[in-house]
Amino acid sequence: MIQLDSFNATRMNDARRIVRELGSVLVAYSGGVDSTLLLRLAMDELEDRAVAVLASSPAYPESEQSAARELAHGMGARLVEVATTEVELEAYARNNPDRCFHCKEELFDTLEPLRQELTLAHLAYGATADDAGDHRPGHASAVRRGVRFPLLEANWNKPSFACLSSRIPHGTPVTVAALRQIEAAEAAVKALGFGQVRVRHHGDVARIEVDREDIERLVAQREDVAAAVREAGYKFVSVDLEGYATGSLNRAWKPTSPRSS
Repeated sequence: MIQLDSFNATRMNDARRIVRELGSVLVAYSGGVDSTLLLRLAMDELEDRAVAVLASSPAYPESEQSAARELAHGMGARLVEVATTEVELEAYARNNPDRCFHCKEELFDTLEPLRQELTLAHLAYGATADDAGDHRPGHASAVRRGVRFPLLEANWNKPSFACLSSRIPHGTPVTVAALRQIEAAEAAVKALGFGQVRVRHHGDVARIEVDREDIERLVAQREDVAAAVREAGYKFVSVDLEGYATGSLNRAWKPTSPRSS
């Protein structure tokens, strides 16, 4: 169960007030820290007028989906599940920097009719201050649709869960095969005792990111790590010496500047 007593009291009160004022809400839930906190607050403040919805697609590891279901059921949440098909969209699959925008468009296109069917006043998701910076085109989709994000509105600053497509560099097509390969590789590394793991997909090369304090241990276990990742289908295995960082692939994208006339 998520613990609420460790968070800033002022922000907690602000978030509770914002959630309470929604009246009723459909929470886009992923099982990550941010959406779980939002769901817990919604359940506390709105009781049966808060419903969680879990979206499934090849972009999300089944292990994460199973854990999200178990957590929601443990919280006593009312959970509805839907399937989204963003990986079938050409605009998503070509993996340009606006990929997350098309992902969120598909998500909200799917969730809005459900919100109406359940007669809930608002749709909300667990965006935090992390989503307001760097390159977050998915957040723009939410803003233009009037989706609410109470944690961000309360100026929260907690990490969010990122889909498997975020491991693929912009410009490299997103395929179901690549997503499954990434999922298998990350699961294999986690099985060796590493918590925070990202396998960045560079064709035949897997670039592994772990927390900085775990890099030395990762290198020490390099033979087991390399064997596990190659088993997932990669030919070459590398370690990112800078460690895990959100949005690290954004640094590699160099948009074409329009030519002046």
